[in-house]
Amino acid sequence: MPAEDTNTRAWQIYGQRQLARAYSPPVPERLGWTPWEGIGPGAEVLGDVSGRRILDIGSGAGHHAVNLAQTHGARVTGIELSPTQHERAVSTHAHVVGVEFVQADVAEYLATAEPFDAAYAIGTLAFLDPHRSLPAVRAGLRPGAPLIVSLLHTDLHGRGPSTKVAPREQMILLRDDPPLPTQMWVLAPQLWEDLLTEYGFRVEAIDLFPHPDESVTVVQQLLRARRLPDRPTRISSRPRSTRAPAAHAAVGVGAILLSEQGILLGRHRRGTFELPGGSVEATGETFEDAVLRELSEETGLLARTGDVELLGTLVDHVDGVLRVTVGALVHAWQGQPATQPDESVGDWAWYPLDQLPDGL
Repeated sequence: MPAEDTNTRAWQIYGQRQLARAYSPPVPERLGWTPWEGIGPGAEVLGDVSGRRILDIGSGAGHHAVNLAQTHGARVTGIELSPTQHERAVSTHAHVVGVEFVQADVAEYLATAEPFDAAYAIGTLAFLDPHRSLPAVRAGLRPGAPLIVSLLHTDLHGRGPSTKVAPREQMILLRDDPPLPTQMWVLAPQLWEDLLTEYGFRVEAIDLFPHPDESVTVVQQLLRARRLPDRPTRISSRPRSTRAPAAHAAVGVGAILLSEQGILLGRHRRGTFELPGGSVEATGETFEDAVLRELSEETGLLARTGDVELLGTLVDHVDGVLRVTVGALVHAWQGQPATQPDESVGDWAWYPLDQLPDGL
């Protein structure tokens, strides 16, 4: 049976069992992204949602959607594939102003829906093939809209995430009932970031939240992304053949951040000092977008396109390869620079301009 069909059946049975118990989870006082109360951020990661159209992907019993509508004044659409889960939401919360519940496949629904101002999925997007769900969600969001997703990272058995885009069996546990087998895409954070980037999002932060009981191995990850604007079709100034040109240059960016403490530099694992930066991706990425992405990946700092000022171009040669590097001044940012996992440059620090280290 295909993975998504397995999951559809599992959630249908889960909903039936909860309907038989007449159980509906209470509406939380605070929107949470983990199964544990008080762990992690709240609704503020969605931004100001008052009066805005918000999509709840896999809305289940509907209690999260109700919280956003009643506490934050959002206009929430809860999309749920399982008829029994949808019935739970409607039977309890159909009267709530600002909330509507739709029983449908999210990709099919978003193909014709008016774009939303934000979307979120609490523990549900891992049950959908990301190659199908992510492009559909992007198409269903307006440019610049946030997408907040919580997902399983490490399960009860201590199994961490996969580095391949493939589902694996996980169980839905319900007290006094046999566990329900599902197929989940439990993927490593870097893999989720790669997928989101591939389908037109910019990942702004990834957080891991372990279970409050240190003896329990479960870890939840929280992805904060934003839908990138549509790019205009580029028209070449000269005809192209079907054969790609031979690669002869590397194009990159270098981000210059100045504060009262000086300029931000990191140390490469080979010992040199470096600005935040790296190669421009061959996917139509602009220099500004490359600066934002590299800054986030290497230092954890977040900035906006309007905060990036392109300064000029450095041309040099390294090991026979022509390098073209565009320097950019970043005027404002959020966060504190920190060494990021799996990055070549770390130990970020501010250096006064009159006390720069040797070996630049």
